[in-house]
Amino acid sequence: MRLNMVIELLDVPGQLLAALEPIGTLGANLVTVIHQREIKTERGLIPVQITIEGDTETLDLVMNKLNELGFRVIEVDGNILKETINTILIGNIVDRDVKDTMDQINQLKGVRVADLSLKMSEEPLHSSARITVEADFGKKKDVLAKIQNIGKSKDFLVISEV
Repeated sequence: MRLNMVIELLDVPGQLLAALEPIGTLGANLVTVIHQREIKTERGLIPVQITIEGDTETLDLVMNKLNELGFRVIEVDGNILKETINTILIGNIVDRDVKDTMDQINQLKGVRVADLSLKMSEEPLHSSARITVEADFGKKKDVLAKIQNIGKSKDFLVISEV
């Protein structure tokens, strides 16, 4: 079985070797490596395309080991993996139409609100919502900008992850 993936690496000596080491150690065969230092991801890291071969169990072990070592796999077999973005909104959430807020976020391509937790307060301006968004890798900046714009238009305090 063959697996194509794209992982993100820091642009420092030894990163590529460290990412490739578990492949051989765990018994998979390395087929292709494409490493272009001049290309960067949204996070300023280098995307490295790797193709490996092995049985399903071996490929799963390799993927788990890469995650364990802190290497972010951003694409597998042409499928962009999702990233989770958490944001807190504080303000008059319900009266300013929480459904509209979610609909505006969901309008972004490759993005969906996966979870919403609402905390009501006797004082409506002190209500809060924690929104968890799933987005295609590389969409984080767009999602955070959209949420900031929504917050500004609805007079919400927006607390986003860095």
